[in-house]
Amino acid sequence: MAANLTNPIFTDEAKARQHLEKVRWPDGPVCPHCGNLKQDRIAKVEGKKQSHREGLYYCNECKGQFTVTVGTVFERSKLPLSKWWLAMHLMAASKKGMSAHQMSRMLGISYKSTWFMLHRIREAMRDANPSPMGNNGGPVQADETYYGNTSKRAKGYKKGLRHKSSVVALVEPSTGKARAFKVESANAETVAKIVYTNIRRKATLVTDEAPVYTFIGSQFAEHQTLIHTGREYVNKDGYTTNNVENFFGIFKKGMSGVYHYCGEQHLQRYLDEFSFRYSNRSGLGVDDVMRAELIAKGADGKRLTYRRPN
Repeated sequence: MAANLTNPIFTDEAKARQHLEKVRWPDGPVCPHCGNLKQDRIAKVEGKKQSHREGLYYCNECKGQFTVTVGTVFERSKLPLSKWWLAMHLMAASKKGMSAHQMSRMLGISYKSTWFMLHRIREAMRDANPSPMGNNGGPVQADETYYGNTSKRAKGYKKGLRHKSSVVALVEPSTGKARAFKVESANAETVAKIVYTNIRRKATLVTDEAPVYTFIGSQFAEHQTLIHTGREYVNKDGYTTNNVENFFGIFKKGMSGVYHYCGEQHLQRYLDEFSFRYSNRSGLGVDDVMRAELIAKGADGKRLTYRRPN
C-alpha cells in the first residue's frame, strides 16, 4: 500500500506524535531510562505540569521524565515529527533513494538540516542485531564489488580497483534479506570475517570463482561456485549469484543516478539504506507504509549527533 500523503501525520504535529507512540509503544509507554513498562507506574504529564514539552510522561520507578523521542534518532531534533514522518515515507517509497536537495525542496527545510535528517534515517535503517543467515542449510550468495572514483574528470581520479571503495554483500534468496559492508580491501581476511560472522556454517555458500572464497567455502557445509569468466550464470546444480548481483545493480544505479557522490566515510550508511529497502521490498510483502513504520521502530536505542559528543 502506498502512503496517503493527505494523512494527518504529515501535517498535524499531535497526530504525528500519537502515531509514533503507537508504532514504538504498541502495548503502552516504555521508560527509556529504566526500561519500566508497567502502565500503572507510568503517568502522562498533562495540564500546567506539562510545561512546553508535548507528549511528556513520568516514570514512577526511576522518577524520570521522557517523551516518545527520547533514546531515538529523533531526540533533540528541532524539526517537527510531521516532517520526520514525511521524510521516512519518501525514503521508504523511493527504490533508489532520494537526494537531500530534492528532499529539502519537498519538505521546505534547509539542505543542511535535510542532509543530517537523512543520515539519521539511514541510521534507523541499520539492523543493530542481525541474526545469522543460512538457516536450515539454505544457500547464501556472497560477492564483492567496487564503488567510487569512476570519473576521469575528477581531480583525485586514479586508475585501478585499489583506488575504489570495496564492498562485500550477502543475500539469502530464501528470505530475500541482504547485507552489505564497506571494507578497506576485499581480501581473504576481511571477506572471511564478514562471511563467518553472518552466515551459519551449515549453510551453502554460493560465490563466483574468485580465489578469495577457495578456503572460506571449505568451512561451510557446501560451497557452490559459478565460473563467470566462462559465462556460467547458473551452475549444473541450479545455483546462481543473480540475487546479490541484482542488489549491486540497484545500489550502483541509485548512487550514480540519485546521489551522484558519496564520501567514503558515509558509504556504510548508504549501504545500510539500500540493504534495508532490498530486505523489505514489496516482493516480500512489505509495502511503503509498513517500510516507513519499520524505520520508525529501528530508531530505538540509536543517537546520531551532528558533532561528536565530549
